[in-house]
Amino acid sequence: MEKDDTALILSTSPHIKGPESIPRIMRAVIITLIPAAAFSVYNFGFHVLLMYVVSVATCLVAEYLVVKLRKRTVTLTDSSAALTGILLVMVLPPQFPLYGVVLGAIVSIVIGKQIFGGLGNNIFNPALVGRAFLAATYPVFISSYIAPRAAAAGAAADAVSAATPLALMKFDSVMTEYSHIFFGTTAGSVGETSAFLLIIGAVYLILKKYIKWRIPLSIFVTVAVLGEIFHLINPGRFPDAFFHLLSGGLMIGALYMATDMVTSPITKKGCVIFGCGIGLLVVVIRLFGGNPEGVMYSILFMNAFVPLINRGTKPRIFGTEDRNE
Repeated sequence: MEKDDTALILSTSPHIKGPESIPRIMRAVIITLIPAAAFSVYNFGFHVLLMYVVSVATCLVAEYLVVKLRKRTVTLTDSSAALTGILLVMVLPPQFPLYGVVLGAIVSIVIGKQIFGGLGNNIFNPALVGRAFLAATYPVFISSYIAPRAAAAGAAADAVSAATPLALMKFDSVMTEYSHIFFGTTAGSVGETSAFLLIIGAVYLILKKYIKWRIPLSIFVTVAVLGEIFHLINPGRFPDAFFHLLSGGLMIGALYMATDMVTSPITKKGCVIFGCGIGLLVVVIRLFGGNPEGVMYSILFMNAFVPLINRGTKPRIFGTEDRNE
């Protein structure tokens, strides 16, 4: 009998490998955001393009420096820092100062990501951490919006300032036409105005199973049901379900922020709980808070509960007894 000299490789799971990788997924997400990003430049002007360039460049530099200081392997090629820079700009007003964009990008990478240990260890969505910091640092700039395509015309900012559909409804009881908020011809943050383009990109990601469809579906159903209930109670004060779904940052938040692989639950039941929690908070903040928008705070708040959600919804280990029975 011949001696078998075959070397055995002992490693941890997973043992089944596929063609997908972190860089590939991150680049796919970036590609799906290109239509909405390009439309935002067309819609609000050249300054928005500068915001994208400055944000992405700052995120890349900040990540490189922090990783070098930590004496870790540079991971810029995974495209996660570039994606953070794009998402940060997409949730900012169109004429936000470039120095504010730089500051927000640094906070997103350093505080929102690297301080926890880098990609895979962060608790909160990095782009939303940067946005929350800017909301506290520059409250006037973060709430200053302009009319679509006004910046491209070269008009002064104060001459073309405009309220978002959510602000118009909350403070003036003025309803914006659905077609405007669906296609993006309204005032709002850079990349959140066109629900149509965001949905198209997200459909591809769902089909590729890059994002967990239970999270956005749970958010949409919760917001729609609660929004419609309050609308039926007082139609003059509260908007209907479709308005809630299409306006503000709900689409980009539900489809691209809440579905972040690192900061969202890993179980199916956990995804539903996570999404319902976000939807509930969005409606409460929008209808009863002082801020017309509540997506950012809702996602960050629920991000903090993800470890508990994962622990409470983890499946029974095969071969063990279910103590809940």
